[in-house]
This record gives sequence, C-alpha cells and structure tokens, in this order.
Amino acid sequence: MGVVEIVCTTIAGLITLVAVALAARAVTRMFSVVRQGQPDPARLGSWGVRTRVMLTETLGHTRMLKWSAVGAAHWFVMVAFIVLSLLVLEAYFEVVSPAGGIPWLSGWVVFGFVTEIIGILGVLGILYLISVRLRNRPGKARGLSRFTGSTMWQGYFVEWIIVGVLVCGFLIRGFKAATDHLEFPTWAAPLSHGLGSVLPAWESGAPVVAAIKIVISMTWLIVISLNVTMGVAWHRFLAFPNIFFKRDPAKPAGSGLGALKPMTSNGALLDFEEADPEKDQFGVAQVEQFTWKGLLDFSTCTECGRCQSQCPAWNTGKPLSPKLLVLSLRDHAYAKAPYLLAGGGKDLTGEEKASAEQLAGVDVLAMAEADRPLIGGAAEGGVIDPDVLWSCTTCGACVEQCPVDIEHVDHIVDMRRYQVLIESSFPSEAGVMLRNLENKGNPWGAPPNTREDWTKGLDFEVPRAGAGDDFEYLFWVGCAGAFEDRAKKTTRAVATLLHEAGVDFAILGEGETCTGDPARRIGNEFVFQMLAQQNVETLNEAGVKKIVASCPHCFNTLRNEYGALGGSFEVVHHTELLAELVSSGKLTPVQPVDGGVTFHDPCYLGRHNRVFTPPREVLSASAGGGELTEMPRNSERSFCCGAGGARMWMEERIGKRINIERVEEAISTGAHTIAVGCPFCFTMISDGVTAKQAAGATDGVEVVDVATVLLRSVRPESPTAPTEPEVTAAG
Repeated sequence: MGVVEIVCTTIAGLITLVAVALAARAVTRMFSVVRQGQPDPARLGSWGVRTRVMLTETLGHTRMLKWSAVGAAHWFVMVAFIVLSLLVLEAYFEVVSPAGGIPWLSGWVVFGFVTEIIGILGVLGILYLISVRLRNRPGKARGLSRFTGSTMWQGYFVEWIIVGVLVCGFLIRGFKAATDHLEFPTWAAPLSHGLGSVLPAWESGAPVVAAIKIVISMTWLIVISLNVTMGVAWHRFLAFPNIFFKRDPAKPAGSGLGALKPMTSNGALLDFEEADPEKDQFGVAQVEQFTWKGLLDFSTCTECGRCQSQCPAWNTGKPLSPKLLVLSLRDHAYAKAPYLLAGGGKDLTGEEKASAEQLAGVDVLAMAEADRPLIGGAAEGGVIDPDVLWSCTTCGACVEQCPVDIEHVDHIVDMRRYQVLIESSFPSEAGVMLRNLENKGNPWGAPPNTREDWTKGLDFEVPRAGAGDDFEYLFWVGCAGAFEDRAKKTTRAVATLLHEAGVDFAILGEGETCTGDPARRIGNEFVFQMLAQQNVETLNEAGVKKIVASCPHCFNTLRNEYGALGGSFEVVHHTELLAELVSSGKLTPVQPVDGGVTFHDPCYLGRHNRVFTPPREVLSASAGGGELTEMPRNSERSFCCGAGGARMWMEERIGKRINIERVEEAISTGAHTIAVGCPFCFTMISDGVTAKQAAGATDGVEVVDVATVLLRSVRPESPTAPTEPEVTAAG
C-alpha cells in the first residue's frame, strides 16, 4: 500500500466513522419521536399480506409507475441505489488497492454486467428526474408546481449526490480498465472499458476516486443525519415500513380510502356510551395524539408534491396542500420532540404532565413549540390554519397519488373530530346541517314523512320493505334522492329501470334516515354513530341482504363502515346493477344519445371504491356503442366536484369554486351531456354549468345522471322528472 492509498484509506475510514455515529443518533431520534404516538394495534397482523404488498409496491413501483416516465426513471434510480450499494462497499476495498474488490463477488462476470447496466440506467434516470425538477420548479413551471413548498436544496442535493456516486463508480472501473485491473470483459462492462481507453494508466486512480466516492456517500449520510426531517432522503428507508404498516394492505388502492379510520383512545375503539372526555381522547388536539403510524407518515413524506398536484383545494387557490399539511405536522413533531421526550405533554384536561425539574433542561425553542396550538390562525401561532383544515373535500386524491401510502384524509378528519366534538369549532353553516341530522334525520331538515314523495306519479307501485317481506334488493334512496329535486329525477329513473328489468326491490320509505356520511366526514362521530346504529337496526329487522344505492356517499358508508356496527350487507351502486342488467339483456337501449357524452367520476364511487367501468359501460350502451369523450382528469385522477367532506353544506369563500374548475374541464370536451353518478356531483356540476351559461361561456350542455341517460335510451318517451319546481341545494 503506497502513500496515496494510506491517505485515502485514512480519510475514508474517519468520515465513515463520523457518518455512522451520526446516522445511529438520527435513527434513534426518529424512532423515539415515532414512539410518542398513540398505540395502533390494527397495524399489526396479516404479516404475509403486508410483506407481499410492501414488496410489490416498492420493487414493482406499482404506484410510482402511474406517472409513466417519471415512475420508470425513479425505478431505475431506486434499483441503482439498492444494487449499487454493493459498489460503495467495494470502494472500501478499492481505496486500499488499485486491484481491490469484494471477495467472491467482484470477479463474477454476471455481477459486473448487471451493475454496469444498472449504473447506466441509473445515470439516465437521475438526469431525467433532475430535468423534471428544474422544469417544474416553483415560479418556472407552467401552472401550479407540485414542488411549491418543498425544500428544494434538499432535492437537488440528493439528486446530485446520486450523480456523483454513479459517475465515480464508472471512473473507478475506468481506471481499473486503464491499468488492466478490471475483471470483466468489454461486453460485460462496455462503458467502463470505453472510459479506460481515454483515462491515463494511473495506478492510484482507482483508490483516489474510490476515496472520493466514499466521501460523497458519507457526506450524504452526514447531511441527512443532521436533518432528520429531510424526507426526500429518509423516504428511501422509511417507505418500506410505512407501506408495510398501511391500514388495510389488502385493498387494491390507497389503504386510507373508503372507510375512515375509526375513533380510538389509547389504541382501543371509543365507546361513546362510556367515553369520558377527561379520560378518553376525542380526536387529535396535540401532535403526539396521532398514532405512531401517523408520526411515521409525517416522517416518510418525500415532498414530491404528487398529492398537492391532484388536490382540488390546492388547484383552486385554497390554502390546503396535503403535502404542506403533512410537512407542517412533521416539522412541529420534531421541533416539539425534546419537550415530549423529557416527559412533557398535556393530559386530556390540559394540565402539564411533567414536573419543573423534568423540563428544566429542555431547549427554549422546544418549549415554545409545545405551546403552539395544533389548530389556529397566524395570530395564535397555530400549526394548521383552520382554513386549511376545512378546505378538504376528503376526495382522496392525495391518498391515491401518494407513492408511500400516507393517509392524509384520516389525519385531517382526526383533527376535525377534536374541533367539532370538544371545541365546537367549525364553519357556522355546517351547524345547521348537523342540527338537521339530529332532529330530522337528513341534512336538509326536510320532514321525514316526505321521504316517499318522489314515488308520486310513477306508473307502478314501489314496494316498502318490512319484516318478513321477500325482496332481492333494498333500494337505498338517500337523503338527496328523497328530498332534492334534481336528485329525485335520478331516484325515479333508477326505480323505473329496476321495475322495467323485473328486479325485485323495495324501499324503507320513512324508515330510512341519513347514513351519517356528512357528520362523520366533518368530524362529528357521535352523530354518525347515532344515525348508523339506527339504520343498521332497521336494515337487520327488515332482513336486508343486498342494497343498491344511488348516492356514492351512502354506498361507501353502507359498504365499508356499517360492518363495524353489525351491518353486513352486499352493497352495489346503481350504475353497477344497471350495467349488469344491460349486459344480461334485461335492459335494452334503443335510442342512442346524441351530441356526445362525458362522464364525471364521483370521488366516493371511483377513487374510494374503484368503480370505474360500470358507469362507462352503461353510457357506452346508451350511446349506441359509441365511446365516451373522457375529460383529461378521469377515473382515479378524476377532479372532485367540491361537495365531499361535508363541503356540500359549507360556503366556498376562498379561491376559485371547485365545481367551476371541473365544469370548465367538462365543457372543454365538447360533449353536450355531462353524465354523473352522484346527487352531490349532480348539484355541483349543474350549478357550475348554470353559472357558466349565465356568463355566456356555454350553451346546450345538460347534466344528467347515468340512470337518466339509460332510461332515455331504453324508454325514450318515459317521463322521469318530478312535477315539483327545481330547487338548488345549499353548497
């Protein structure tokens, strides 16, 4: 070993010791912070399924590949990082000797060929990702940048470190080739041999570059160890456990979609009959009241902004960005950590748990962070502004797009729960909706005895379900379908089509009450439980086995949330049943729809429950087999109408109205018919079209439900509209 090799080996050894020590400290700190979260036993078990899903999502990049070229480039970079870590290890042998290598491995031709190809693809992949970041950097991107709010230097740092490590790897092999020390033939390492042909035959070349490679790699490790909130780097390690511990690993899409995470206190389901606000946790008021999985979510965020780019609130000028919300919670958790780790924290009555002696050595900045309210405006120093919290439509676009399975909606609703149930702090207009739910059983406050008025004027009798009655499907009409005039048209169309097809169905009539979806999404779990338990009892007494629902919010709640309350039913959306009836020949479209059709995917039908094909099959059949004109944002990337998350009953005062944004996209397709599959979407899209028509922006565009489109095709002369004058629902 010459002088150069001794110096290089010493430098490599010293910086490695420092990096490893700092990394160990950082991992310990992160683990300690995550452990501050509440228990979450539901994350345990199903180990085989969890392992399979985690490996599929990470190694298969199933979520990232939705982004095509970006996903493919990221996959090459990920594989390069994992496989070429062996070349970093090899550098510790190469720094000692120009001919050094990993025993039993470095001389294997297959190893040389695979790492050569992966290295080339890794360089191309990271250069492409750098170009994407540069093209889309805030202030330079066309439109809103998904990187707005991300810590840009960290992204550039990580990307150029990868470039440096990969380039050093090829230079090492190049110097080995130039000095006849490279073990692999030209066909197995073409780029390395090409570099060797132009590099000097410098014996110390490989050790020097190996030392540089180690310094670059360990500098990366030192920097991220000193920045434990550097998600763009730490996600390389945290993504694996975060995906592994997702809420429901068996779900085909984001595990935070569909049913909401139930309310828990200290890891146990909250029983409202016995719960005590002074002993039991009602929602989340402090960052440490999130579960440990929530804190792991915050730590794992890559700051990629895919959630932000799809968020309807962010895209229409609202203050909510799912990414920035998660980053705010992450930064707050780690800034507050010294206080929490010293034993600090407030009990459920607001009293400090730690003694003065315990807190004596806590940094003043951590103490100041501990005093910040989780929800509060700028004047209060709040971590999350109320306008951020209440802008969410719970559409699930953020969860759908997140490559590391962060469950944004669950965290938002958990914070809402505390604000509603304990602080009674929520938008005032939503209070009317909640009182109507409690007193009238529907958000509009309509008299319950008018639930069956939509049946008047039909040319057949709609049977009522009762104990002992024999019927196949219970038609769940829903509050909108019973009380809102536009939605009544859909209800009548569905009932007419079921009757036409000979489906044996019945309704509950006055026995039906709201499923509780708006109450639960706004955070009032108590009202949800009250309504849901009442409905489950009614449905079980009527012997209901199958339900067809025309409202995706009812559909989602009945299908995914009532099971936990003793209501196990087979639930389908009306578009699913209608598609089945058309395909079986029980309904035959005869009059094609003219003027073209585009379909707006309801969030709670599509993203939350993966029902994309049936409504399109119905519309295609109604159009004489013609194709739909799809909006640019469709299926799992459909843009929300703006009514979910109880936003239907809250005024939209900030930024552009979400429904206007969606209507403009629908109109741009040139279709004369905008088909919907949800009464909330019906209201919001119709109001948007009316507003655009009043401004002279469009004419001749009609909004109708999929069922109405089919009925017009099956029975062209059938009257479907109620005789009452139309009224517009709030929102």
